[in-house]
Parts: sequence; structure tokens; C-alpha cells
Amino acid sequence: MRRVLVVDDEENLRVVLRTLLRRHGYEVETAQGGEEALALIDRFGPDFVITDVKMPKMGGLDLLATLKAKGDPTTVIVMSAYGNLDLAIEAIKAGAYDYVHKPFKPDEIVLALRKAEEREVLRRENRALRDEIRKEYQFEDILAKSPSMQELFRTVAKIAEYKTTALVTGESGVGKELIARALHRRSRREGTFIAVNCGAIPENLLESELFGHKRGAFTDAIQDRRGLFEEANGGTLFLDEIGELPLGLQVKLLRVLQDERIRRLGETRDIQVDVRIVAATHRDLHAETQAGRFREDLFYRLNVLTIHVPALRERREDIPLLVDHFVARNNARMGSQIRGPDPECRRVLFEYSWPGNVRELENTVERAMVLAEGDRIQSVDLPERIRDTRDKVQTHLDGDELSIKKTMRSIEEILIRRALQRTRGNRTRAAELLEISHRALLYKLKDYGITDI
Repeated sequence: MRRVLVVDDEENLRVVLRTLLRRHGYEVETAQGGEEALALIDRFGPDFVITDVKMPKMGGLDLLATLKAKGDPTTVIVMSAYGNLDLAIEAIKAGAYDYVHKPFKPDEIVLALRKAEEREVLRRENRALRDEIRKEYQFEDILAKSPSMQELFRTVAKIAEYKTTALVTGESGVGKELIARALHRRSRREGTFIAVNCGAIPENLLESELFGHKRGAFTDAIQDRRGLFEEANGGTLFLDEIGELPLGLQVKLLRVLQDERIRRLGETRDIQVDVRIVAATHRDLHAETQAGRFREDLFYRLNVLTIHVPALRERREDIPLLVDHFVARNNARMGSQIRGPDPECRRVLFEYSWPGNVRELENTVERAMVLAEGDRIQSVDLPERIRDTRDKVQTHLDGDELSIKKTMRSIEEILIRRALQRTRGNRTRAAELLEISHRALLYKLKDYGITDI
């Protein structure tokens, strides 16, 4: 039997609702104000709360806010005789499931409760389904079902126990730091996990950040400071974007990897450290060594265990799983009730190339949920760049045009734009992705009039 708590300062209304709802099979308790309701909720444990807005001491919206602050999952339906559209919107934004205007017909309250029950059943089913999916497809904080990612999970689990340096490669946004964190957790190292982006810290500060400094080592060194290697002692240091590390610091990092000793700036003695290094890069370090931008000896020292994280476009079966995960997480964080994308929107999300990978997908889902008008995400809620790619191809395929030559030109233009977007305008790299010569790409750019990349 479902439990309902009716909260209203009018005794006659409490009696009427208690009689009505008991007749419809609910177990009912009543309270004459918000403070009494809070005490009853702890004892009675209702599934639903029906509360008036205007009450002495603690009104319905204050009661709702208190329940949300406590993380109480009870579904709240708000009612008021002073209702207007603004008040209804305020109640829904505050987390109420529904709003009923007084005076109301008995069927209105019962219908509101039935709808709330249906939603609760759906939420429980979705929660159970998500839990099952997580059990099968979740590895630490990473969710994936594709064979390539499942193989990656097995590799991480196998090598985690070893202190050997690992190099995580892959495009920006694929989740390289999540892999590094998974390695740390599975290693059971007692120290902490510390991450640093080697490209985000100015070169003149990076050495101090990594190795620390002694007071007076330079102008602003007003006290001794431990570096990240010391902070991560006994744990894992994640060096993100290792390809951005200046050549001078590459020499010092190589020494640390070989000797497991560091020296603070301005110090004369070494400090022994026990740190597992996990490095990551979106660059081709082998090509960087050939170009003289990365030390070959450091590359081979880092490249003992390599974990390549595939791009999202190479494991599209993970897209629906990730979309549903992001929807559920954002619903919990934002207090929204979005059910997910409609079928057409799912097709668009599945077919897009995702040059920004999982990070771009996550941001896109959050944006679409904010813009969604109903309880489903539609294609119109997606950024224009995502809709356009599919729309241009689909327009040609759905139209009357049967010329292979004309249709292929349209698709070719889309692929060229996509390659340039993915390589941030690097035409040499784009030509490699397109598997055409650099000269051919330049000719096609002129032919298609592509100048805005």
C-alpha cells in the first residue's frame, strides 16, 4: 500500500483528502504544517507528500526545500488557493512533481498521484536497468561496452599491479585521465593520485611545480615548497599532455624515471621518491622524436606499457550507453526529469563523428537537456554543427538526385570539413586522415571554396 502524507493547515481539507485517498487504496497520514510534516516523514516514511503552499511557520515550498536539502527522494505535489503560473513554475523548479490549484475536483488529486506513481515505477525500472548496465559495462569510472574498450579494461586490470611507467595515448576528450585513475585504483598504492597538465603551466613555473623549490631559489620563493613528485610519493603522478614538456625538463624527468630521485630548485641534495608515472598525450610521440621536439630516450622510457584509447567514432556502440548515462547523471544533478533522446535524435547522435570524443558528447547532452522543451531531447536541441552534418547527407539521399558524382561531391566536402575540424585546421594531418595527398587536399579546398576552417 502506497503511503501519502497530506500537509495543510485547514482541518476540513485534511479530513476530506484522507477519506478520499484511503478509499482509493492509499495509507494516509496528515499534518497541519511543515514542521509537523518533517517529524512525520521520518516516522511514517511516505512515498508522496501533498502539501499546501501557504501555511503558518513553514510553508509548502520551505518544506520542499528542506526535503531536497536532506536528499529525501519523496515525491512532492504542491497545492494552493493563491496559485498563478509563476508560483507553479517556482514549485516545479524547486523540485515538486506537480502543482494543483485549489479548489480542485477529487479526481484531480487522484490523477496527480497516479501519474506520480507511474513515474516512480519508471524511475525504479530505469535505475535497476542502469545498475545492471553498470555491473556489466562499468570499469571504475569508465562506462563502455565495445569490444575494444573491454579489451582495454582487461589490459588495465592486468598491468595495474606493476609499478612500470605507462603511456596512455588517444585523441583529446577520449578519457585518458580516467584510464590513469583506474590504473591507480587497481594498483592499490597507498599514496594519492595527482594529475598535472604539462601544457597548462608556464615553462618557468613547471619545474618548480614538479620538483619543488627551496626558499630563496628565485624571487618569489618565500618558503620551501614540495613539488608534485613529493606530493604523489607512494602514489601515482599523471603527466597529461607529456608532449608539451619542454626539452630541458624532459632531461630531468628522464633522470627521475631512471634513479627515482628528485632535487628541488635551489637544493644541493636529492630526495628519494616512490612514484608511479602515468603519462598521456594526444600527439604522435614517435613523430615528435623524429622532428626533434621530444627526446628519443625519454620516449622509449615512457613507452614501456602503452594503452591506446580509441576515439568515440571507432566504438559507436558506446554512444547510446554514454548518452543514457549522462542523461541520468544530469537529471540527478539538475533535478530534471528528461527521459532521454527521441529515436530521431538518437540516430543523429549515433551518426555524428564526435571529433571532441566523449567530452564533446557529454557537453552536448547537457546542453540539449537544458534546451529541451518536453521530457525528451529532440534533434532541434542539438548544436547546428551536429544536425547539419547529417542533414546535408540525408538531404541528398532522400531527394530525387540519382547522380553518384553529385552526391559523392557533397559527401566528400563533409568529410574534408570533418577532417579539418578534427585536426584543428592542420591540412597535412587532415590529408593523412582522408588518405589523399596534401596537394590533392589543397586542390579540393579551392574547388569547394572551403576557407572558414
